[in-house]
Amino acid sequence: MQFIKHHPLLVAFITLTTVLAGYSAHTYLDRQSEQSQSMRGDDVTIVVARAAEMRIIVDEVESIGTAKANESVTLTSKVTDTVRKVNFEDGMYIESGEILVELTNSEETAQLAEAQATVDESTRQFNRVQNLIEQKLASETQLDVEKARMQTSEARLEAIIARLDDRLIRAPFTGVLGFRSVSPGTLLTPNTIVTTLDDIRIIKLDFSVPETYLSVLSEGQEVISVSAAYPEETFSGVVQTINSRVDPVTRSVAIRAHLNNDARLLRPGMLLTVKLVRDRTSALVVPEEAVIPIRDKQFVFVVQEGVAQRIQVQVGRRRTGFVEILDGLEQGQLVIEQGAIKIRPGSKVAIKGAGKFPHGRDQGNE
Repeated sequence: MQFIKHHPLLVAFITLTTVLAGYSAHTYLDRQSEQSQSMRGDDVTIVVARAAEMRIIVDEVESIGTAKANESVTLTSKVTDTVRKVNFEDGMYIESGEILVELTNSEETAQLAEAQATVDESTRQFNRVQNLIEQKLASETQLDVEKARMQTSEARLEAIIARLDDRLIRAPFTGVLGFRSVSPGTLLTPNTIVTTLDDIRIIKLDFSVPETYLSVLSEGQEVISVSAAYPEETFSGVVQTINSRVDPVTRSVAIRAHLNNDARLLRPGMLLTVKLVRDRTSALVVPEEAVIPIRDKQFVFVVQEGVAQRIQVQVGRRRTGFVEILDGLEQGQLVIEQGAIKIRPGSKVAIKGAGKFPHGRDQGNE
């Protein structure tokens, strides 16, 4: 009491401060209440919804495969001789039949000229005796002798031509050459590697899948592959062959697919990630966040005339970001994707916006 009597101004200041603090708190609460009412819109919950839609779901079996050339050969010489001329460079793209290397053939060329002259002479002798027989001036025995001589000379000529051809190393098919391993003057033997040749217009992709998928494998199935060298590229092909045996150790079956490689991006020996397409089906899907599990059942909230209704659904395959709905929904029904945790069946809702499914190809990996 003595304190109040001696300090009346201090008491008045404290009283005024208390009143102002109470008024400020009341004003803040009123504003928060108004803002909450505005947000709720008279007990209306704002949610994000999306219409159930049809999408293509791809069932795939993933594996790792190795690329091989459609045709591949290591070129060598058939004979031992010296290289006279080299007609190619490293990495050239050549057509079938092109001459790559010419070996020394001076001796064979001379023998060819001699054999050709012998053939010409034996042919003239055969024709002359044949004319004499028509005039009854020669016997059939003479004609047989000249015929045998002519055939012998022709056979010798063909043999020399074959030996000359052996001194020409040709491309057996169209493809890309490897490194050149010889130069003019090199002594070639049948064991000397000249170069390699690969036909990479078509790439053979070999991979394996578990034997449990045998029942769904068939020739002609689509194959999609990706290489680490070209992460933005996909290489499509079809299954060409399914091996007749199952590996007893790995319990897997080998598959060979053919990939189109007109751009020549793939090379033999590359490692590829392979996706074997088992099936493509159209399915009704909803966002993964929209499905609410309750015990052993699955539910979604749908919006009907501004009111949220909870319905039971039967779910199927799950993919990144969405779930297949087998029963309980129809295409086009609005499904609450965000905000379902704040509502109950019968709650009034307002749709703020629509969610989005993940971008990219719809697929499933087995």
